[in-house]
Amino acid sequence: MAALMTRRFSQITEITKLMEECKSLKILTLGPDVNESQMEFGVNKKGEIRFGLSAIKGMGTGAAMAIVNERDKNGPYKSIFDFAERIDLSNVNRKAFESLAYSGGFDSFGLQREEFFGVNAKGVTFLDSLVRYAQLFQQEKAQMQNSLFGGDDAVEIAQPVVPKTERWPSIEKLNRERELVGIYLSAHPLDDYSVILNNLCNTHVEEIGRGADLEELSKREEITFGGIITAVNERFSQKTGKPFGFVTIEDFEGSGELALFGDDWARWNGVMKENYTIYVTAKCQPRYRNSNIYELKVLKVEQLYDVKEHRLERFTISMDASSVNDQMVSDLVTLVDGNEGTTQLCIELYTADQSLVTLYSLSKGVNVDRTLLDFIAKEENMDYRIN
Repeated sequence: MAALMTRRFSQITEITKLMEECKSLKILTLGPDVNESQMEFGVNKKGEIRFGLSAIKGMGTGAAMAIVNERDKNGPYKSIFDFAERIDLSNVNRKAFESLAYSGGFDSFGLQREEFFGVNAKGVTFLDSLVRYAQLFQQEKAQMQNSLFGGDDAVEIAQPVVPKTERWPSIEKLNRERELVGIYLSAHPLDDYSVILNNLCNTHVEEIGRGADLEELSKREEITFGGIITAVNERFSQKTGKPFGFVTIEDFEGSGELALFGDDWARWNGVMKENYTIYVTAKCQPRYRNSNIYELKVLKVEQLYDVKEHRLERFTISMDASSVNDQMVSDLVTLVDGNEGTTQLCIELYTADQSLVTLYSLSKGVNVDRTLLDFIAKEENMDYRIN
């Protein structure tokens, strides 16, 4: 599979399909990492597929090769400073450092991506300080090695301090990642809302785009769908001069384009901005009376955050009591403790005689995120429902 991804790495749509196939086979596809990634797509010791370094925009073959060769020769990089001290700067320049930071290539060193772009008291970013440190360290090392009595251990260059900085919103972090590798790898901006998209939507956005069978959709009383807005294109009518817009929305399954004209565009364009995550309620109706041409009429647009906050009142996990063990309980408690939110948690245990025991978590609510849903999905005798 890694070899197939390597052949298709310039075809992002094909890579996405292959990643979905890997997911169905329970094979993880991970982002780039300077300590695990090869030049191209490869497999790590755990059998997981790693994104290739040469496929990151702004890297290039020379930089990727230098990173892999140094690691193979002298072992894994122990820290971001160890990386800076060892890497061949004639191949790995500032742009390569930046691309690695944005794409997650340095994540294993324990620094947040935004920390590389934090600014110190002198107005210099940590990334620039790091590159300068690498240059000074390697210059000093070369001078010591060339001197009559010098040695490697004599190099003493102060390491730059990581400045404090505000955390990036997840959407900003993931969009920068996508710019460099073409797809979301470490997470998806809709992960926090998967419970809404998978349970409160009756349509995928692909079904509402151009060429969609709107007559078939008209048989439904209401159409609900949601996703993240990836593009907004406003235009003006040549006849009337009035503005109208095309809004591209993406969910987990694909993307679709919503067209809004006249009063509809005037009413909804304010809540349809790029990177907004929205939940749309609409209906399909004839464009004109007795017409066989249908149009999608938007009735309501809400932010996915508000829908999750106000409509997801109770989350019920049901499981077979005989399958419960200490490890499962410990893992579930850890997940719940780390995902405090506003949704009431309810646990149902089915006993051998099919009687039902219901337990409520009254002390605090839970945030139903993708981590919790994935945990439930992997357990054979566990399921959930929402209220």
